[in-house]
Amino acid sequence: MAISNTLRGWGFVTPALFWTLAFFVAPFAIMLAMSLATLEGRELIWGFDLANYRRLFGQSFLAGAIVVSLQITLTVTLISVLLAYPLAWIIAFRVPPRWQRLVLLLAILPFWTSYVVRSYSWLLVLSREGIVNKALMSLGVIAEPLQMASTRFATVTGFVHFFVMLLTLTIFANLVQLSPNYRRAATDLGASGWQAFRHVILPLTLPGIMVGAFLTFVLCIGDYITPQILGGNNELTVPQVIMVQLGRRGDFPLAAALSIVLMGLVTLAYLACARWLRLDRV
Repeated sequence: MAISNTLRGWGFVTPALFWTLAFFVAPFAIMLAMSLATLEGRELIWGFDLANYRRLFGQSFLAGAIVVSLQITLTVTLISVLLAYPLAWIIAFRVPPRWQRLVLLLAILPFWTSYVVRSYSWLLVLSREGIVNKALMSLGVIAEPLQMASTRFATVTGFVHFFVMLLTLTIFANLVQLSPNYRRAATDLGASGWQAFRHVILPLTLPGIMVGAFLTFVLCIGDYITPQILGGNNELTVPQVIMVQLGRRGDFPLAAALSIVLMGLVTLAYLACARWLRLDRV
């Protein structure tokens, strides 16, 4: 019986293992090997050479792309959390239950729109002739249009518009699981509303926050479309540099090294959030 159960278990697991090996482990191994190769003219020389990684930190524009990606990603994640938590709180505790589904439906509407369409929409809104500049000028706040498109501000705005809703859903899912007795017990023990939130509610909702923050980090740091459309080429992120190496220079080893570094940053983010990323706690 034990042997049959073991074989049955392996029968269920084996397809997933083959899928993981074929579409994750094997491509990752090829990319890692490619990052250790060198390009001499148009000839690819396979070997174990760390020259591509030395170039990443030896050439300012490559190291700068890594720094810019991290700065944008951390900024977007922080702003999205700060905006999403109050919104999720309002939906969970201030909106009547019969209206919550409608509000959540409105919250996820941005997911129904093409990523490219959203980015170009923000480009029009933030342009010199866009609605934001026109509104500020009509109110007398500014005398001349501001340069908001093709800047880091535009990139961060486009990202936040999307990820606030993603974080709102993960935090809301965590908030609605909390029993109101936690706050009542804290209040009975003499805690103020702020103390109850800080010492009881916030720690219990950290799993939802960290899951959403991790997803935001992963999707943001690896995104190419939004920085390309809204940020222009004033500041290059890592995905943009990878596309330049692939499309214009054909430098596959350097592009692979950049991809490995990108995966390393995501892995570090996962390790930092791992204690809160248990699915059974969200």
